[in-house]
Amino acid sequence: MIQRTNHYFIVIASLLLAACNSTTDAIQNPREHISINKDWKFYKYDSHTVADDLYYDVRPEVTDVNDSKAADTPATEAEKLKASEKALKSYILPTANAFIKDSSRHYIRPEGNPEIDFPFVQSTFNDTDWEEVTIPHDWAIKGPFQEGDNAEVTGGMGRLPSNGVAWYRKKIDITDADKNKSVFLDVDGIMSYAMVWLNGNLVGGWPYGYNSWRLDLTPYLNFEGDNQLAIRVDNPNHSARWYPRAGIYRNIWLTKTHQVHIAQWGTTVSTRDVSEDSATVDFSVSVDNDSETSTEIDVVTEIYAKEDSVSVVALLPKKTLTIAPKKSKKISGSTTIENPKLWGPPPTQTPNLYKAVTTISKNGKVIDSYNTSFGIRSLEFDPNQGILVNGELVKIKGVNEHHDLGALGSAFNVRAAERKLEILKEMGCNAIRMAHNPPAPELLDLCDKMGFLVIDEVFDSWERKKTPHDFHLIFPDWYEADTRAMVRRDKNHPSIIMWSYGNEVGEQYTDEAGAEIGRKLVEIVKDEDPTRLTTSAMNWAKSDMPFPTVMDVISFNYQGEGIRQDPVFDTVTNRIKTKPQYEPFHKKFPNKVILSSETASAASSRGIYLFPVTDKISAPMLNGNGKDDTISQVSAYELYAVDFGSSADKVFASLDKHPYSAGEFVWTGFDYLGEPTPYYNCRSSYNGIIDLAGFPKDRYYLYQARWRPDLPMVHILPHWNWPERVGKVTPVHIFTSGDGVELFLNGTSLGKKKKGAFEYRLRWDDVIYQPGELKAVSYKNGKVWAEEMVKTTGVPAKLELEVDRNTINSDGLDLAYITVRVLDEEGDFVANAENEIEFTVDGPGALIATDNGNPCDMTEFPSSKRYAFSGMALAIVKSKSGQPGTIKVTATSDGLELATVEIESK
Repeated sequence: MIQRTNHYFIVIASLLLAACNSTTDAIQNPREHISINKDWKFYKYDSHTVADDLYYDVRPEVTDVNDSKAADTPATEAEKLKASEKALKSYILPTANAFIKDSSRHYIRPEGNPEIDFPFVQSTFNDTDWEEVTIPHDWAIKGPFQEGDNAEVTGGMGRLPSNGVAWYRKKIDITDADKNKSVFLDVDGIMSYAMVWLNGNLVGGWPYGYNSWRLDLTPYLNFEGDNQLAIRVDNPNHSARWYPRAGIYRNIWLTKTHQVHIAQWGTTVSTRDVSEDSATVDFSVSVDNDSETSTEIDVVTEIYAKEDSVSVVALLPKKTLTIAPKKSKKISGSTTIENPKLWGPPPTQTPNLYKAVTTISKNGKVIDSYNTSFGIRSLEFDPNQGILVNGELVKIKGVNEHHDLGALGSAFNVRAAERKLEILKEMGCNAIRMAHNPPAPELLDLCDKMGFLVIDEVFDSWERKKTPHDFHLIFPDWYEADTRAMVRRDKNHPSIIMWSYGNEVGEQYTDEAGAEIGRKLVEIVKDEDPTRLTTSAMNWAKSDMPFPTVMDVISFNYQGEGIRQDPVFDTVTNRIKTKPQYEPFHKKFPNKVILSSETASAASSRGIYLFPVTDKISAPMLNGNGKDDTISQVSAYELYAVDFGSSADKVFASLDKHPYSAGEFVWTGFDYLGEPTPYYNCRSSYNGIIDLAGFPKDRYYLYQARWRPDLPMVHILPHWNWPERVGKVTPVHIFTSGDGVELFLNGTSLGKKKKGAFEYRLRWDDVIYQPGELKAVSYKNGKVWAEEMVKTTGVPAKLELEVDRNTINSDGLDLAYITVRVLDEEGDFVANAENEIEFTVDGPGALIATDNGNPCDMTEFPSSKRYAFSGMALAIVKSKSGQPGTIKVTATSDGLELATVEIESK
């Protein structure tokens, strides 16, 4: 049976300003969506001193600070806490009311205005000594890293000072022209427990740091003086299993509208009967009337091709409606687009987009205008094949991605996110699972534009806890609001193919009780968006359990290929041990698609090759066999994984033996801050196909060979600088999209080998090292397909710089990523070089971070000095706002020839 979805596509809050004849007549002024990212004042309490007592709610005392537990450690029951009369929770909860469907369950704000006399919320408070920052802002990323066993923030959360209480203050621009308007604060994301005051009044807030939200500032505005915003942020320690973010890390906006306006995330596009000849577009608009009087309005929506704002391709005719005061109303309509340009994933399809422009008029004058970007595509879920997009079977070649942007931390930057997607796309990746929270809205815009398929996910924990201060503490109060907020904001992105309402939650273990919570979340998701399927990722499940019965798509984390099935785990009794689960689940749920939401969790350090090399296709990491505890590094032979995981080779074989699987999301695309298994003395993970600096590991080419079979490529590992291994066995492995390879050492053939069934690499495990040259010639269908050569190099002699783009925008946001490689006198890459490199920048740019991809490098990210790791390092340069010109970046190292590169900022 094929399960079909209707197809919703995106509401993007990019807003038009319509022409107006008067700057004072609110009726004629369409909305303003104003960035207020600049000129904030910031203050953070020292984590060793007592912060103010304006807290959201009490938290349990932390008695166990060990965060190096295995990632699949079961969650445990929450502690029972006694309510505090001083907590401000009851004033914040009403912010959730717009996302709670049953009005009888709405929260009632208590009388009074708490902490109105607190100095930081007053406009008269002198904050001149506070730090001036620009949003998005991550207070922790500059470090320093906290080292040692007794660090306050340990490896699990990335050893960065993300914990603590901080305040942000800014005066906002309000004039007489804003009288009789509705004015909102739109927050894309704050980590966490945010509470907002305006002019001394506690307006509201939102505790979950990963969602976007809105506050109505209108009742608290001052039209005759300053308007002082003050935002308190409280980021608890022991709150996450990875680097959690810190501060106002996404964009923040002031939105001004007519009192009658399109609601927050208030348009919805769906399409049906999609074909190359035509598609029916269903469009709905929710309109709010914040005024005291009943109002009659006209609503019109015009649809354009995204790249053409002139030619209307379809029209939803005018509708007239009357909205009672302080009420909302939704209207719907349909139209047909002839010969639609469909949205689909490259390389076989094109991610075409459309734009709907909705205008509200009163008495013939436009009072609101709103853009909705969307795409037209069909989805089919076939349990015997997988996912079909526009009728074409598209196997998921996906990765999981955490939120951080490497050395930039969590402060969102569009170019940094775009670069990550470009590197993944070059590998052949076509899908992203947002692990394990809703992403920045701009990231979804990029996925729409570039054609990635997306699983959008909302929770890593429900009522049971994984860490003492994670979001199980707020789940009972906020689960409905948080779930609806994610779906309502994101439901129209064409890139999103399904919703995930949980990841490895502890309720997997609680039988019918856990399934009932899942059922509630599914009902909420379906109420917001009945068109997409739902899932919840399981790392422990049996086909006869109730937990998977409520989800539409079965999502496995590592269970497809089996967990801890290696004989080394035969005596292990207290950990998850699961036989391969594709067949039992396919038999139990023949009408459901099965997807691997996490695979592999392989680990490696780029360019670090350890000996001996296992003869297995997949092996757990052990000291002296795949990892070296003396240097805290994991072998780059790409055969080793965490104990519940598998190598890529083993996963590929499992998928190929079960062709009904829809595909995989690898854990992970990039290394990420925190969760540095197996070395919690370090700062960042080892699981990425790409390291934290954005440099591909060897595994990248193994995936590229599989995911881009038509790309001629061959890749050799290891490097060939081994003076200490002369005369010793040094295995050589080859990844290729061809079907066979001949390997040469110093011109002598070491033989031809061809891939067998369920083989994905070619191995020469008995090569005796001698200096010189290794050459691989790949063949496909009997013809030469690709060639690669590595050779023994001389000592480091010079540096080489390469920039990802020679021209960037002078907007103060755009970035240039500069890679430095250490070369010998002949210009060959020295793959084991460790020279210290210093970067300098001249012209209208600034060096904002450096990195090298070494998970254990504790040098602060803003440092201008960085040791090469496996011959490479990275510098990130940002343009200066409004200052075009030539940026010159220079890299120097003692004893080496320097290198420079120039970037035009325009």
